[in-house]
Amino acid sequence: MRTEIVTTLKREATRILAELHENREPVLITEHGKPSAYLVDADDYEFMQNRMKILEGIAQGERAILEKKTVSKSNARKVMKKWLD
Repeated sequence: MRTEIVTTLKREATRILAELHENREPVLITEHGKPSAYLVDADDYEFMQNRMKILEGIAQGERAILEKKTVSKSNARKVMKKWLD
């Protein structure tokens, strides 16, 4: 991962964005030597957001199993049928 200081981003944003789109490698932006933000390609960001939604759904399912908050297959089918009709 590349690292750029915020002043370089201000002066060379067009070049940095062009390189970002070309190699799709995130850029860590620092201020005063400390991490401030990550610059990522928009398509990659959307992909990561969609993946997070899927992982959150899996985590909710696992939590429901541990807390014994599940329903039988037949009850699940009844509920799903209402959604699909």
